[in-house]
Amino acid sequence: MGRRWASGAGGALAVCLLLYPGVAAAQGGFTVGNVTARPGETVSGNLTVPARAGDAGTTIPVSIVQGVRPGPILALIAGVHGAEYPPILALQRIRGSLDPKELSGTVILVHVANVPSFLARTVYYSPVDGKNLNRVFPGRPDGTLSERIADVITREVIERSTDVIDLHCGDGNESLRPYSYWAVTGAPEVVEKGRQLALAFGIDHIVVDRSLPADPAKSLYVDATAITRGKPALTAESGGLGQTDEASIARIERGVAGVLRQLKMRLTGPEPVSSVVWIGRNEVLTSGATGVFFPAVERGQTVAAGALIGHVTDFYGRMLQEICAPFAGEVLYIVGTPPTSKGEPIAMIGERAMESDLPKR
Repeated sequence: MGRRWASGAGGALAVCLLLYPGVAAAQGGFTVGNVTARPGETVSGNLTVPARAGDAGTTIPVSIVQGVRPGPILALIAGVHGAEYPPILALQRIRGSLDPKELSGTVILVHVANVPSFLARTVYYSPVDGKNLNRVFPGRPDGTLSERIADVITREVIERSTDVIDLHCGDGNESLRPYSYWAVTGAPEVVEKGRQLALAFGIDHIVVDRSLPADPAKSLYVDATAITRGKPALTAESGGLGQTDEASIARIERGVAGVLRQLKMRLTGPEPVSSVVWIGRNEVLTSGATGVFFPAVERGQTVAAGALIGHVTDFYGRMLQEICAPFAGEVLYIVGTPPTSKGEPIAMIGERAMESDLPKR
Protein backbone atom coordinates (compact mmCIF):
# COMPACT_ATOMS: atom_id res chain seq x y z
CA MET A 1 0.00 0.00 0.00
CA GLY A 2 1.56 3.26 -1.18
CA ARG A 3 1.04 5.65 1.68
CA ARG A 4 -2.43 6.73 2.67
CA TRP A 5 -3.34 6.39 6.20
CA ALA A 6 -3.95 9.36 8.20
CA SER A 7 15.37 16.19 -37.39
CA GLY A 8 18.46 17.99 -38.06
CA ALA A 9 20.41 16.49 -35.22
CA GLY A 10 21.40 19.86 -33.76
CA GLY A 11 17.88 21.29 -33.76
CA ALA A 12 16.30 18.15 -32.32
CA LEU A 13 18.86 17.98 -29.53
CA ALA A 14 18.30 21.61 -28.63
CA VAL A 15 14.59 20.99 -28.19
CA CYS A 16 15.22 17.92 -26.06
CA LEU A 17 17.62 19.79 -23.83
CA LEU A 18 14.93 22.37 -23.14
CA LEU A 19 12.30 19.76 -22.41
CA TYR A 20 14.46 17.45 -20.34
CA PRO A 21 17.02 19.14 -18.09
CA GLY A 22 20.05 16.99 -17.50
CA VAL A 23 19.63 15.00 -20.70
CA ALA A 24 22.97 16.23 -22.11
CA ALA A 25 24.80 14.41 -19.36
CA ALA A 26 22.59 11.40 -19.98
CA GLN A 27 23.60 11.16 -23.62
CA GLY A 28 27.27 11.21 -22.72
CA GLY A 29 26.85 8.60 -20.02
CA PHE A 30 24.36 8.65 -17.18
CA THR A 31 25.50 7.94 -13.62
CA VAL A 32 23.56 7.08 -10.49
CA GLY A 33 25.88 6.62 -7.51
CA ASN A 34 28.75 4.62 -8.93
CA VAL A 35 26.65 2.98 -11.67
CA THR A 36 27.19 4.43 -15.16
CA ALA A 37 25.52 3.51 -18.43
CA ARG A 38 26.46 4.89 -21.83
CA PRO A 39 24.05 5.28 -24.74
CA GLY A 40 22.80 1.87 -25.84
CA GLU A 41 23.72 0.15 -22.55
CA THR A 42 21.93 -1.49 -19.64
CA VAL A 43 24.03 -1.52 -16.48
CA SER A 44 23.20 -2.67 -12.96
CA GLY A 45 24.83 -2.15 -9.58
CA ASN A 46 24.22 -0.92 -6.05
CA LEU A 47 23.77 2.44 -4.39
CA THR A 48 25.46 2.45 -1.02
CA VAL A 49 23.82 3.71 2.14
CA PRO A 50 26.81 4.03 4.50
CA ALA A 51 26.87 2.60 8.00
CA ARG A 52 26.41 4.80 11.02
CA ALA A 53 26.40 4.19 14.74
CA GLY A 54 23.61 1.74 15.46
CA ASP A 55 23.35 0.08 12.05
CA ALA A 56 25.48 -1.41 9.30
CA GLY A 57 23.95 0.57 6.44
CA THR A 58 22.59 -1.14 3.35
CA THR A 59 22.66 -1.20 -0.43
CA ILE A 60 19.97 -0.38 -3.01
CA PRO A 61 20.06 -2.46 -6.23
CA VAL A 62 19.52 -0.30 -9.31
CA SER A 63 19.71 -0.57 -13.09
CA ILE A 64 20.16 2.14 -15.73
CA VAL A 65 18.85 1.61 -19.25
CA GLN A 66 20.40 4.35 -21.37
CA GLY A 67 18.72 4.96 -24.73
CA VAL A 68 20.53 5.89 -27.90
CA ARG A 69 18.47 9.08 -28.34
CA PRO A 70 17.81 11.96 -25.92
CA GLY A 71 14.57 12.04 -24.00
CA PRO A 72 13.06 11.97 -20.51
CA ILE A 73 14.67 10.36 -17.48
CA LEU A 74 12.08 8.04 -15.98
CA ALA A 75 12.53 6.61 -12.49
CA LEU A 76 10.73 3.39 -11.61
CA ILE A 77 10.89 2.70 -7.89
CA ALA A 78 9.84 -0.61 -6.31
CA GLY A 79 10.17 -2.13 -2.87
CA VAL A 80 9.74 0.97 -0.72
CA HIS A 81 7.71 -1.45 1.38
CA GLY A 82 9.65 -4.70 1.52
CA ALA A 83 6.72 -7.15 1.47
CA GLU A 84 5.18 -5.68 -1.68
CA TYR A 85 6.42 -8.22 -4.21
CA PRO A 86 4.73 -7.75 -7.64
CA PRO A 87 6.48 -4.40 -8.34
CA ILE A 88 9.86 -5.94 -7.47
CA LEU A 89 9.30 -8.90 -9.78
CA ALA A 90 7.87 -6.65 -12.51
CA LEU A 91 11.03 -4.51 -12.56
CA GLN A 92 13.18 -7.59 -13.09
CA ARG A 93 11.10 -8.41 -16.17
CA ILE A 94 11.08 -4.80 -17.37
CA ARG A 95 14.87 -4.61 -17.10
CA GLY A 96 15.13 -7.66 -19.35
CA SER A 97 12.59 -6.40 -21.87
CA LEU A 98 13.86 -2.82 -22.32
CA ASP A 99 16.04 -2.52 -25.42
CA PRO A 100 18.20 0.62 -25.09
CA LYS A 101 18.59 0.73 -28.87
CA GLU A 102 14.83 1.33 -29.14
CA LEU A 103 14.72 3.84 -26.31
CA SER A 104 14.76 7.64 -26.22
CA GLY A 105 15.99 8.88 -22.86
CA THR A 106 16.91 6.93 -19.76
CA VAL A 107 15.13 4.59 -17.38
CA ILE A 108 16.36 4.24 -13.79
CA LEU A 109 15.06 1.14 -12.06
CA VAL A 110 15.24 0.95 -8.28
CA HIS A 111 14.67 -2.76 -7.85
CA VAL A 112 14.29 -2.87 -4.07
CA ALA A 113 14.36 0.45 -2.27
CA ASN A 114 14.08 -1.10 1.19
CA VAL A 115 16.34 -4.16 1.21
CA PRO A 116 16.31 -4.62 5.03
CA SER A 117 12.52 -4.84 5.05
CA PHE A 118 12.46 -7.11 1.99
CA LEU A 119 14.90 -9.60 3.47
CA ALA A 120 13.18 -9.57 6.87
CA ARG A 121 9.72 -9.84 5.28
CA THR A 122 8.33 -6.94 7.31
CA VAL A 123 5.21 -4.94 6.45
CA TYR A 124 5.20 -1.13 6.66
CA TYR A 125 8.17 -0.73 9.00
CA SER A 126 11.94 -1.19 8.78
CA PRO A 127 13.28 -3.99 11.00
CA VAL A 128 16.26 -1.73 11.77
CA ASP A 129 14.70 1.55 12.95
CA GLY A 130 10.98 0.80 13.05
CA LYS A 131 10.18 3.56 10.54
CA ASN A 132 7.98 3.52 7.45
CA LEU A 133 10.25 4.48 4.54
CA ASN A 134 7.35 6.14 2.72
CA ARG A 135 6.87 8.58 5.62
CA VAL A 136 10.43 9.94 5.96
CA PHE A 137 11.23 11.54 2.58
CA PRO A 138 13.28 13.43 1.54
CA GLY A 139 15.32 11.85 4.30
CA ARG A 140 18.49 12.95 6.10
CA PRO A 141 22.10 11.95 5.39
CA ASP A 142 22.75 11.77 9.15
CA GLY A 143 19.47 10.16 10.15
CA THR A 144 18.35 6.63 10.91
CA LEU A 145 18.67 3.95 8.25
CA SER A 146 15.25 4.61 6.69
CA GLU A 147 16.00 8.35 6.58
CA ARG A 148 19.37 7.69 4.93
CA ILE A 149 17.79 5.39 2.35
CA ALA A 150 15.27 8.13 1.55
CA ASP A 151 18.09 10.69 1.27
CA VAL A 152 20.04 8.54 -1.22
CA ILE A 153 16.95 7.87 -3.33
CA THR A 154 16.01 11.56 -3.28
CA ARG A 155 19.46 12.77 -4.34
CA GLU A 156 20.53 10.02 -6.72
CA VAL A 157 17.22 9.04 -8.30
CA ILE A 158 14.35 11.48 -7.85
CA GLU A 159 16.35 14.67 -8.30
CA ARG A 160 18.04 13.18 -11.39
CA SER A 161 14.75 12.24 -13.04
CA THR A 162 12.15 14.09 -15.07
CA ASP A 163 9.27 11.72 -14.21
CA VAL A 164 8.78 9.30 -11.31
CA ILE A 165 6.61 6.19 -10.90
CA ASP A 166 6.37 4.77 -7.37
CA LEU A 167 5.24 1.14 -7.66
CA HIS A 168 3.31 -0.40 -4.79
CA CYS A 169 0.69 -2.97 -3.98
CA GLY A 170 -1.19 -4.05 -0.91
CA ASP A 171 1.43 -4.82 1.73
CA GLY A 172 1.84 -8.39 2.99
CA ASN A 173 -1.28 -7.99 5.13
CA GLU A 174 -3.53 -6.11 2.68
CA SER A 175 -5.99 -7.36 0.08
CA LEU A 176 -6.16 -4.61 -2.56
CA ARG A 177 -7.98 -3.93 -5.80
CA PRO A 178 -5.73 -2.23 -8.39
CA TYR A 179 -5.77 1.56 -8.41
CA SER A 180 -3.45 4.53 -8.81
CA TYR A 181 -3.15 8.00 -7.29
CA TRP A 182 -3.36 11.20 -9.33
CA ALA A 183 -1.91 13.96 -7.17
CA VAL A 184 -3.63 17.29 -7.80
CA THR A 185 -1.26 19.40 -5.70
CA GLY A 186 1.66 21.28 -7.20
CA ALA A 187 2.10 23.40 -10.31
CA PRO A 188 -0.74 23.10 -12.86
CA GLU A 189 1.53 21.72 -15.56
CA VAL A 190 2.84 19.06 -13.17
CA VAL A 191 -0.73 18.15 -12.18
CA GLU A 192 -1.76 17.75 -15.82
CA LYS A 193 1.30 15.65 -16.65
CA GLY A 194 0.48 13.51 -13.61
CA ARG A 195 -3.01 12.95 -14.99
CA GLN A 196 -1.52 11.84 -18.30
CA LEU A 197 0.78 9.40 -16.48
CA ALA A 198 -2.16 7.92 -14.59
CA LEU A 199 -4.19 7.43 -17.75
CA ALA A 200 -1.18 5.99 -19.59
CA PHE A 201 -0.51 3.50 -16.78
CA GLY A 202 -3.90 2.04 -17.58
CA ILE A 203 -5.49 1.14 -14.23
CA ASP A 204 -9.14 2.14 -14.43
CA HIS A 205 -9.58 3.25 -10.78
CA ILE A 206 -7.74 6.52 -10.12
CA VAL A 207 -7.79 8.27 -6.75
CA VAL A 208 -7.88 12.06 -7.01
CA ASP A 209 -5.37 12.80 -4.27
CA ARG A 210 -5.39 16.22 -2.61
CA SER A 211 -3.51 15.17 0.51
CA LEU A 212 0.17 15.52 -0.46
CA PRO A 213 2.48 17.83 1.48
CA ALA A 214 3.58 21.00 -0.31
CA ASP A 215 6.91 21.47 1.53
CA PRO A 216 9.81 19.81 -0.34
CA ALA A 217 11.71 19.57 2.96
CA LYS A 218 8.86 17.57 4.53
CA SER A 219 7.54 15.67 1.53
CA LEU A 220 7.11 12.34 3.41
CA TYR A 221 6.25 10.28 0.32
CA VAL A 222 8.13 9.34 -2.87
CA ASP A 223 5.60 10.98 -5.19
CA ALA A 224 5.39 14.17 -3.13
CA THR A 225 9.20 14.38 -3.14
CA ALA A 226 9.09 14.43 -6.93
CA ILE A 227 6.10 16.75 -7.26
CA THR A 228 7.44 19.35 -4.82
CA ARG A 229 10.56 19.42 -7.00
CA GLY A 230 8.51 20.08 -10.15
CA LYS A 231 8.54 16.52 -11.48
CA PRO A 232 5.35 14.67 -12.50
CA ALA A 233 4.83 11.53 -10.45
CA LEU A 234 2.43 8.64 -10.08
CA THR A 235 1.84 6.05 -7.38
CA ALA A 236 0.38 2.79 -8.69
CA GLU A 237 -0.98 -0.14 -6.68
CA SER A 238 -1.26 -3.69 -8.07
CA GLY A 239 -1.23 -6.86 -5.97
CA GLY A 240 -1.25 -7.64 -2.26
CA LEU A 241 -1.24 -10.15 0.59
CA GLY A 242 2.35 -11.16 -0.11
CA GLN A 243 1.30 -12.85 -3.37
CA THR A 244 3.28 -12.98 -6.61
CA ASP A 245 0.37 -13.56 -8.98
CA GLU A 246 0.88 -13.16 -12.72
CA ALA A 247 -2.00 -10.72 -13.21
CA SER A 248 -0.59 -8.19 -10.72
CA ILE A 249 2.92 -8.38 -12.18
CA ALA A 250 1.69 -8.14 -15.79
CA ARG A 251 -0.49 -5.12 -14.92
CA ILE A 252 2.63 -3.25 -13.79
CA GLU A 253 4.52 -4.26 -16.93
CA ARG A 254 1.62 -3.00 -19.03
CA GLY A 255 1.50 0.22 -17.04
CA VAL A 256 5.17 0.99 -17.55
CA ALA A 257 4.86 0.22 -21.27
CA GLY A 258 2.00 2.73 -21.45
CA VAL A 259 4.04 5.39 -19.68
CA LEU A 260 7.02 4.83 -22.00
CA ARG A 261 4.72 5.44 -24.95
CA GLN A 262 3.11 8.48 -23.33
CA LEU A 263 6.52 10.05 -22.68
CA LYS A 264 7.60 9.23 -26.28
CA MET A 265 10.47 7.16 -24.95
CA ARG A 266 9.32 4.22 -27.03
CA LEU A 267 7.17 4.15 -30.19
CA THR A 268 4.98 1.23 -29.21
CA GLY A 269 2.83 0.56 -26.18
CA PRO A 270 -0.74 0.24 -24.99
CA GLU A 271 -3.28 3.01 -25.34
CA PRO A 272 -4.24 5.06 -22.25
CA VAL A 273 -7.24 3.81 -20.30
CA SER A 274 -10.42 5.25 -21.82
CA SER A 275 -13.02 4.53 -19.15
CA VAL A 276 -12.01 5.71 -15.69
CA VAL A 277 -13.57 5.41 -12.26
CA TRP A 278 -12.36 8.58 -10.56
CA ILE A 279 -12.25 8.26 -6.77
CA GLY A 280 -12.75 11.56 -4.98
CA ARG A 281 -13.47 11.40 -1.26
CA ASN A 282 -11.57 8.57 0.33
CA GLU A 283 -10.73 7.56 3.84
CA VAL A 284 -8.38 5.08 5.46
CA LEU A 285 -9.98 3.40 8.45
CA THR A 286 -7.63 2.54 11.29
CA SER A 287 -7.78 0.16 14.21
CA GLY A 288 -8.72 1.60 17.58
CA ALA A 289 -7.21 -1.33 19.46
CA THR A 290 -4.46 -3.94 19.34
CA GLY A 291 -5.74 -7.46 18.83
CA VAL A 292 -7.26 -9.71 16.18
CA PHE A 293 -9.05 -8.34 13.10
CA PHE A 294 -11.95 -10.06 11.34
CA PRO A 295 -12.89 -8.53 7.96
CA ALA A 296 -16.56 -8.47 6.97
CA VAL A 297 -16.08 -7.29 3.36
CA GLU A 298 -13.76 -7.96 0.43
CA ARG A 299 -11.63 -5.73 -1.79
CA GLY A 300 -13.64 -4.16 -4.61
CA GLN A 301 -16.91 -4.57 -2.75
CA THR A 302 -19.42 -1.71 -2.78
CA VAL A 303 -20.67 -0.79 0.69
CA ALA A 304 -23.34 1.50 2.09
CA ALA A 305 -22.70 4.22 4.64
CA GLY A 306 -22.54 2.60 8.07
CA ALA A 307 -21.92 -0.92 6.70
CA LEU A 308 -19.81 -3.17 8.89
CA ILE A 309 -16.26 -3.38 7.49
CA GLY A 310 -14.93 -5.67 10.22
CA HIS A 311 -14.32 -5.98 13.92
CA VAL A 312 -11.41 -6.29 16.34
CA THR A 313 -11.30 -8.62 19.33
CA ASP A 314 -8.78 -9.07 22.09
CA PHE A 315 -6.71 -12.24 22.14
CA TYR A 316 -9.46 -14.08 24.03
CA GLY A 317 -12.18 -13.28 21.51
CA ARG A 318 -13.86 -10.44 23.37
CA MET A 319 -15.17 -7.66 21.12
CA LEU A 320 -13.13 -4.46 21.24
CA GLN A 321 -14.28 -2.50 18.19
CA GLU A 322 -16.64 -2.60 15.25
CA ILE A 323 -15.43 -0.66 12.20
CA CYS A 324 -18.07 0.78 9.86
CA ALA A 325 -17.98 2.59 6.53
CA PRO A 326 -18.07 6.38 7.02
CA PHE A 327 -19.82 6.85 3.67
CA ALA A 328 -21.01 4.77 0.74
CA GLY A 329 -18.25 3.69 -1.62
CA GLU A 330 -15.92 0.91 -2.75
CA VAL A 331 -13.42 -1.03 -0.66
CA LEU A 332 -10.07 -0.24 -2.26
CA TYR A 333 -8.18 -2.42 0.19
CA ILE A 334 -8.80 -4.27 3.42
CA VAL A 335 -6.44 -5.98 5.84
CA GLY A 336 -6.70 -9.69 5.10
CA THR A 337 -4.69 -11.16 7.97
CA PRO A 338 -5.66 -11.27 11.67
CA PRO A 339 -2.99 -9.19 13.48
CA THR A 340 -3.75 -5.51 14.04
CA SER A 341 -2.21 -2.80 16.18
CA LYS A 342 -3.83 0.37 17.41
CA GLY A 343 -3.57 3.15 14.83
CA GLU A 344 -2.70 0.89 11.92
CA PRO A 345 -4.80 0.75 8.72
CA ILE A 346 -7.76 -1.59 8.46
CA ALA A 347 -9.30 -0.58 5.13
CA MET A 348 -9.61 2.21 2.58
CA ILE A 349 -13.01 3.31 1.28
CA GLY A 350 -13.33 5.42 -1.89
CA GLU A 351 -16.30 7.31 -3.27
CA ARG A 352 -16.74 7.95 -6.99
CA ALA A 353 -15.97 11.53 -7.93
CA MET A 354 -18.31 13.80 -9.83
CA GLU A 355 -16.92 15.57 -12.89
CA SER A 356 -17.04 18.79 -10.89
CA ASP A 357 -14.62 17.27 -8.37
CA LEU A 358 -11.84 17.01 -10.97
CA PRO A 359 -9.37 19.87 -11.51
CA LYS A 360 -10.02 21.91 -14.62
CA ARG A 361 -7.48 21.41 -17.38
